[in-house]
Amino acid sequence: MYLLKSCAIAFSMYSKIPMPRVDWNEKNMKYAMCFFPVVGGVLGVLEVIVGGLLLDLGAGTFLFAAAMTLLPVLVTGGIHMDGFMDTMDALSSYGDREKKLAILKDSNSGAFAILGMCCYFLWNAAIWSEVTKDMLPVIACGYVISRSMSGFSVVTFPAARNSGLARTFQDGAQKKTVRAATSLCFLAAGALMLILSPALGTAALAAAVLVFLYYRHTCKKQFGGITGDLAGYFLQLCELAMLTVIVLAGGIGWR
Repeated sequence: MYLLKSCAIAFSMYSKIPMPRVDWNEKNMKYAMCFFPVVGGVLGVLEVIVGGLLLDLGAGTFLFAAAMTLLPVLVTGGIHMDGFMDTMDALSSYGDREKKLAILKDSNSGAFAILGMCCYFLWNAAIWSEVTKDMLPVIACGYVISRSMSGFSVVTFPAARNSGLARTFQDGAQKKTVRAATSLCFLAAGALMLILSPALGTAALAAAVLVFLYYRHTCKKQFGGITGDLAGYFLQLCELAMLTVIVLAGGIGWR
C-alpha cells in the first residue's frame, strides 16, 4: 500500500496525470523518488505514440517540432522548466552563494530566466524538427535516464538549505532503496538505448553523464548543495543534451 501511495505522490508532484489524493506524510513519501523514473517512462511512451502518429499522418515539420516540444510541458506541468528558469536567474546574477539561493526562492522571473526559457524552447524545437521516426524510441529512453539521475542526486547530494522541495524528499526518503531503484532504472533504460541503437545510445549516455558531472560541480561550487530547482535545471539540460547528440549522431550516419 505504501508503494502505491509513494507512486501516487511521485505522479502528483511531477506530472499533471490525475492521481488519488494521498497524505504527504513520512511513510507515504519513503519511496516516492523510486517512481520518478516511471513518470519519465510514461512521458517517453507518449512521445513515441504522438510523434509516430504525427509522422505517419504527414504532419509538417513545424507542427511536429512544436508538438514534441510542448508535450513534456503539458505532461509535467512545467515543474522542471520552472527550476531551469530560476537557476538561470541565479547563475546569471554572479552573486555569492546566499544571493543565488535567495534568487532560487524568489517566485518572480527575471530577464535571464525568460531569455533562457526562450533559447531552450527554440533550440529544442529546432532539434525536434530533425528527428526521424527511428530515433523516437531512443529519445524516449532519455526521459527515464534524466529522471533516474535527478532522483539519484536528490538522495545523494547534500542539501543546500534546510527547507525546500529537495530537502522534503531527502528527509522522507528511504535513501538506500531510492538509490538502488534509480540506479536500476538508469541501467535498464541505458541498456534498452544501446539495444535499440548502439551508436545513438552511447552518444546519449555520454552526454547525460557529462551533464551530470557539470550539475554536480555547479551544485557544490555555486550553491553548496542541491535544491529542487537545481534538480529541475539538470533534468532539462540533460534531456536537451541527449536529444541534441542523438540527432547530430544520426545526421552523420551513426546507428
